[in-house]
Amino acid sequence: MTIQDKSAPAAQLLRFLDTLVTVRLSANAGADRLSIVEHRMPYGESPPLHIHRNEDEVFHLLEGTMRFRVDGKDTIAHAGQIVLAPKGVPHSFRVESINGARCLTITTGGDFERMVREMAKPAATADLTPRSEPDSHTVQLLTMACARNGIDIVGPPMS
Repeated sequence: MTIQDKSAPAAQLLRFLDTLVTVRLSANAGADRLSIVEHRMPYGESPPLHIHRNEDEVFHLLEGTMRFRVDGKDTIAHAGQIVLAPKGVPHSFRVESINGARCLTITTGGDFERMVREMAKPAATADLTPRSEPDSHTVQLLTMACARNGIDIVGPPMS
């Protein structure tokens, strides 16, 4: 049995673009390769429209409001709700609450977690910064990291 402590040490807090992430459960921890990544995101945060080739992506919204686009359909989710983005289906989201949002992303297989770890850096502080547009070099690095980890970027972020 493994027990994961909710209060992760500061060393485990990562900055993934404008998002603060903590890997709550690594895919390497169990045979089913279940990964749980906690995200704190600023208002307006939106990843490019993308497709996971190998993993369903489950979002459990803990705080705030987010608008999800899954297979061309938009839905609004609030704290306590869960949204499923099945593998092979284009999806994205946008944080709609002014104070940001916090959610868990749950996947199996490790692709998403590997991509996040590849792109993230240790967070210097736990402060959430406002969303900013990534420069072309960062977009290129993200596109390549996604491709290496079973994720295809197929469109722009949501506006």
